[in-house]
Amino acid sequence: MPQLSNGEWLLSLPGADKQKAFLTMCVGCHTLQRVLTSNHDAAEFQQVFLRMARYSPGSTPTHPQPLLPGPRGERPVVTGDAAKAAAEFLASVTLGNSEAIEYPLKTLPRPKGRSTKVVVTEYDLPRKDALPHDVVVDKDGQVWYSDFGAQFVGVMDPKTGKTKDIAIPVVRPEQPKGGLDLEFDPDGNIWLAMMYQAGISKIDRKTHEVSVFPFPKEWISTSAQASMVSPMYSNVDGKVWTNNQEDSLNYRLDLATGKFENPGQAKTPGGKQIRAYGMPTDHQNNLYQLEFGGQSIGRRDAKTLEVTIWPTATALSRPRRGRVDEQNRLWFAEYGGNGIGMFDPKTDAIKEWQLPTPWSAPYDVVAIRNGAEVWTGSMLTDRVSRLDTATGEVVDYLLPRTTNIRRVFVDETGARPVLWVGSNHGAAIIKVEPLD
Repeated sequence: MPQLSNGEWLLSLPGADKQKAFLTMCVGCHTLQRVLTSNHDAAEFQQVFLRMARYSPGSTPTHPQPLLPGPRGERPVVTGDAAKAAAEFLASVTLGNSEAIEYPLKTLPRPKGRSTKVVVTEYDLPRKDALPHDVVVDKDGQVWYSDFGAQFVGVMDPKTGKTKDIAIPVVRPEQPKGGLDLEFDPDGNIWLAMMYQAGISKIDRKTHEVSVFPFPKEWISTSAQASMVSPMYSNVDGKVWTNNQEDSLNYRLDLATGKFENPGQAKTPGGKQIRAYGMPTDHQNNLYQLEFGGQSIGRRDAKTLEVTIWPTATALSRPRRGRVDEQNRLWFAEYGGNGIGMFDPKTDAIKEWQLPTPWSAPYDVVAIRNGAEVWTGSMLTDRVSRLDTATGEVVDYLLPRTTNIRRVFVDETGARPVLWVGSNHGAAIIKVEPLD
């Protein structure tokens, strides 16, 4: 049982995929083994749902970070009648209950062929409680990571494995610690979304000096949450986009003045709103909005602030993080659709590719080689996937141990692409080098 991935647990459970889908929201802090070997009854599971919802997503079983009382960005995964049904289902299948339903444990096929032609290297981080969420590589080959549960950004020299922790100032001591999105600006400096610290910060790539830009106090409540930051094309207009996840608000930092503006929620002229999680920007610094709770993508015009929304063909595709390629096309993950999406602004069309491995639930995608190849990773299956967009062929590489993959980054400066991810629950940075 300890060798089963989260995806294999979901594959093993009886019932329809729709009945089990809520469990994909439980893997951010721990594996499903913890859930499905417990001895809770239905009433206790309902209490667990409430308790888990009151922890910051940057929590682990050994380091829970409670959210403050009040309106919060995190809600129970299931509520009402759905919570009762989910609790009864879990009580009937958890192996810790003597009267649970018996069912065979299923595994995904082991790697073969091209999937075995790969070298995987793990770099253990010196802080064993580090939660490397986003991992990116700068133009000098230095590897940077955001810590999802602590006030640090780390930088590692992959030649020596030496790692330096750069302290990120605490803005709100009473709030959970940790950062999420980590991005480069046009000068190669690193920007961090500071989550419940309610601000963004810039780290000078050479000096490691940190500049913090907290949100104005009058704009935020106890549940303010900056999950995303988008400085990638800030040289276009001198603006860095970010968000307040609590109310799905877009904020924008003026680099010249150091002040934020609040354009409000992303709504179409007709009043339709899109609640974004992922927020990549295009070459004109227009802001894309990826609707993690639904099936649409939106784009906010950087000049007019007007919003246009396009639905995906797949229902409840749950678009999540992604990138804009050299052709100004948006590539994004479809967490609920088990696929990859691409939006072409020249045609206003969305194209989708399905991943062959069930329960892949991709978190993030990045296109390389001018969109000929796309990489993604799974929080559930411990696999990273490599898509050939011309043929639709997908190669899965199985990682050596349980790996809670979030951001994916591909370094394509060498002869072959090199994928970098963080083991968010394993305090390690992982390099995946295909041999073809």
